[in-house]
Amino acid sequence: MRALLLLSAALVLAGAAPPKKLTPTDILNGAPADAWKQIPSDDLLVMDLKNGERVVLQLAPQFAPVHVANIRALARGNYWDGATIYRVQDAYVVQWGQNDSEKGFPAGVVAKPPAEYTRPTKDLATTPLGSPDPYAPGAGFVDGWPVAYSLKAGWANLAHCYGTVGVGRDLSPDTGTGGELYAAINPLRHLDRNIAVIGRVIDGMGNLSSLPRGTEALGFYKDKSMYVPIASVRLASEMAASDRPVYEYMDTKSASFAKYLKLRANRHDDFYIRPAGGVDLCNVNPPVRKKS
Repeated sequence: MRALLLLSAALVLAGAAPPKKLTPTDILNGAPADAWKQIPSDDLLVMDLKNGERVVLQLAPQFAPVHVANIRALARGNYWDGATIYRVQDAYVVQWGQNDSEKGFPAGVVAKPPAEYTRPTKDLATTPLGSPDPYAPGAGFVDGWPVAYSLKAGWANLAHCYGTVGVGRDLSPDTGTGGELYAAINPLRHLDRNIAVIGRVIDGMGNLSSLPRGTEALGFYKDKSMYVPIASVRLASEMAASDRPVYEYMDTKSASFAKYLKLRANRHDDFYIRPAGGVDLCNVNPPVRKKS
């Protein structure tokens, strides 16, 4: 009798559907609450366009403290009132700010910031990518940010991935104030360690990348009638609590992110014939989500 029961169980198991192969999205959806960290409202820059669309940036003061302090002062001083998006270069950048403006800076803005293109690796708790990086000896993640680094030389930088926001500048030694910013609409790793990266777009990137391309050199719009007007640029911390957006990023030191990173490098769900066995830094995209 026991043998028949065992045979029946074996037949049932043989006909059962194989266990579902997890995807990176499954990891995100199943991540516990303690795998997420809230972004401080003073690190959220909210840009509303006059067409009603919104773009939200996360600032990175731990990588470019002087430039980020400038941007906060510019936002509080309403510096970008009347600013526009005036450059959209295909597969490169969207740029905005006070182009060719003689508008003075608000109090507290450092007119000539230092070259914050790298920062020391000291005190950085890095989660390694686990794959080689063509632009630096090492790559990984720090507090939700994709970074490249050299432990031997002691420097680290935010990587120019899709949505990365950097400071427009003139030729060196100019470093830019933060009054003109750009968002990368393609990974631009060749710009790493050459420009101050102050953050990334975490919401509404499609509202920038879908804009018409400029037809002049470097993607500048031919005339001002093509410029995209900006209604306001505010820090979330300066907005009424009822209107203030709230976002979280996945803790890149968490077990959930470790699983997410492993699956990004080794997709094994039904579409994939074989895992790649590695992943590019800009193809991981540390997750960010909006809280209702």
